[in-house]
Amino acid sequence: MRVDLEIIQEWIQPGSHILDLGCGDGTLLDFLQREKRVTGYGLEINHDHITTCLRRGVSVIEQDLDNGLGNFGDASFDTVLMTQALQVVREPDVMLEEMLRLGRECIITFPNFAYWRLRWYLIRRGRMPVSQALPYTWYNTPNIHFCTFKDFEALCQEKHIKILNRTVVDEEYRHRWLSQLWPNMLGQFAIYRVTR
Repeated sequence: MRVDLEIIQEWIQPGSHILDLGCGDGTLLDFLQREKRVTGYGLEINHDHITTCLRRGVSVIEQDLDNGLGNFGDASFDTVLMTQALQVVREPDVMLEEMLRLGRECIITFPNFAYWRLRWYLIRRGRMPVSQALPYTWYNTPNIHFCTFKDFEALCQEKHIKILNRTVVDEEYRHRWLSQLWPNMLGQFAIYRVTR
């Protein structure tokens, strides 16, 4: 399992009720069900991922996140997860509000578009960066909102959202003391746990 998912699972209480937005192939939910005895659902739009979730025994609902989360009631979940998907939804600020409406806590991960290698790529080549972590070109990327750690924290402050934990990892999803020292420049991925 990816290291960022291992970090996330440490923040999940055993027996929790979970909603995983953009759950992909269900790797995280499958692990949480087996190891932490969680219950819950994944939401996913990709048919191949949905099929894999079902094979794993992960309850999954086919749903486009941009159509909203009105099919779930307030405080329906202990934790709402969104890994590597906040930057691809049409209205990330509205999505964050919805996540906090549905869950007591939320865990969000996203790539840092202020990472030094991306900055260097842009300076050197004058083109939008393409990397292993962000393998898309500007015209076919699912990333429609380019966010930095500082941007996300400013949004949390504006919406009176409390940041409980923040972990910054590199391209191999490892903690590095240097990326903790200067996260917005040297951290490639962010993992946040937030609440009201």
